[in-house]
Amino acid sequence: MNEDNKGKEAEINFQKWLDKHKIPYLYIQQDTETFSKAFKNFAGKRPDFMVLIPNFGFIFVDVKDKKITEHKTYCIDTRETEKYSSLQRKFNLHIWYVVSNEDFDYKTWLWIPVSKVLESGIKEHTSSLSGMNFFPIPTDNFIQIADDDSLDRLFTKILCED
Repeated sequence: MNEDNKGKEAEINFQKWLDKHKIPYLYIQQDTETFSKAFKNFAGKRPDFMVLIPNFGFIFVDVKDKKITEHKTYCIDTRETEKYSSLQRKFNLHIWYVVSNEDFDYKTWLWIPVSKVLESGIKEHTSSLSGMNFFPIPTDNFIQIADDDSLDRLFTKILCED
């Protein structure tokens, strides 16, 4: 299965998780005709979902199908993260990555805010295969949410962070 299909599979399963927990969301269509030229010129990248949280507001979520590396990290694209960070700062948004894969049977979701990826102090690496730059983020930097967990777990973990 190619990377686009794996990503779509992760999005579909994340959508099922949201529906299972009755979490309201808007799916953000990814075709180029659905956003203004000003947005395309500024950000060039948009998340997959707007998750609506009662009495809080919303967070944007970019769902990723990523495999864990032999070093117990997930590789998060540097350029994409920088674009999301810029979008987040300019419009005062909350943008998160949510990672899963078929090894988890899409039953475990690993959450991390874009800001934490950049603020973690982890140095950028370059893939010897693709030449792309990435941040190798250790698994313990993510908040793990199981299939039976709700968003309550995410907020509990956020509030309990050191």
